[in-house]
Amino acid sequence: MSPESYVHVRDLHVEFRRDGQTVNAVNGVSFDVQKGEVMALIGESGSGKSVTLRALMRLHPPKSSFLTGTLNVGGEAVLAMNASALRTYRGGKCAMIFQEPLLAFDPVYTVGQQIVEGLKRHEGLSTREAQARALEALRQVRIPSPERRLDSYPHEMSGGMRQRAMIALALSCNPQLLLADEPTTALDATVQIQILILLREQQKQRGMSVIFVTHDIGAAVEIADRVAVMYAGRIVEEASISEILNHPRHPYTQVLLGSRPKEGLKKGVALHCIPGSPPDLANLPGGCAFAARCPHAKPVCTQMQPPTEQVTERHVVSCHRWRELATDTPVQQAYA
Repeated sequence: MSPESYVHVRDLHVEFRRDGQTVNAVNGVSFDVQKGEVMALIGESGSGKSVTLRALMRLHPPKSSFLTGTLNVGGEAVLAMNASALRTYRGGKCAMIFQEPLLAFDPVYTVGQQIVEGLKRHEGLSTREAQARALEALRQVRIPSPERRLDSYPHEMSGGMRQRAMIALALSCNPQLLLADEPTTALDATVQIQILILLREQQKQRGMSVIFVTHDIGAAVEIADRVAVMYAGRIVEEASISEILNHPRHPYTQVLLGSRPKEGLKKGVALHCIPGSPPDLANLPGGCAFAARCPHAKPVCTQMQPPTEQVTERHVVSCHRWRELATDTPVQQAYA
């Protein structure tokens, strides 16, 4: 593990078992996030992005989910934490912004009460001190009339204001790792960019590490330093945002980028789309999971799982044919 790594994940597997069926939601994911770095996880719905994020918080139901591998955050083994250690870790060391704040907030308590509860638990503050900190947290995320919003219930706020309140709640105890699960999905375009700018500002001011889940490459460009592309529970390519945009190596990354609307697209012209559907996670193919949809697939792609190889120092890809499809430097095994 690099001495600068704050998050260290190796060979993470997440299985869900119910009614005799096993769903392999995450299959051998490995990555590092440096101190103060923002990494985006991108991919289609069902690729394992949110499952990976929730695994870092140990939020999966213990009776039906099974996690194996290495999950280290700030030098602590997350999978080895007992209930008491998890309560301290969640919200204190690691916080999460959920995709739908209306469902994440408790509807019977005001926003202020919920922020105050976390501050008293993690910071040991008195009620008066926690209320002052909660008010400051709402000011930092630029909620209008923050004094009044402390006493508002979640349903009394607009979608954008609820998302800001969720960010205030997540940041109130000064976590070193922030997990953001598609925090702008339900918002209109103007509010989306405001939230992304706010998150990036807060991340820089606090020096936090951030893992940002999105299916929108445009959102990743606005906030991320690095990108990990997920497909069928695996990371198929990982590199800096500029490398991913300018030199994508995996065929899935290439078609994913190619499916974005282009500037100057004329009305009535069909958007490019990726043919087929993602594989059934309860019945994954033996070779590359993307082979059935890949325009460059060969017999070896359906027979063997491709190894993860290095393109450059911090650019890795899992594809049998990436060297044939692009001239580049010699490769070596990654994640040894």
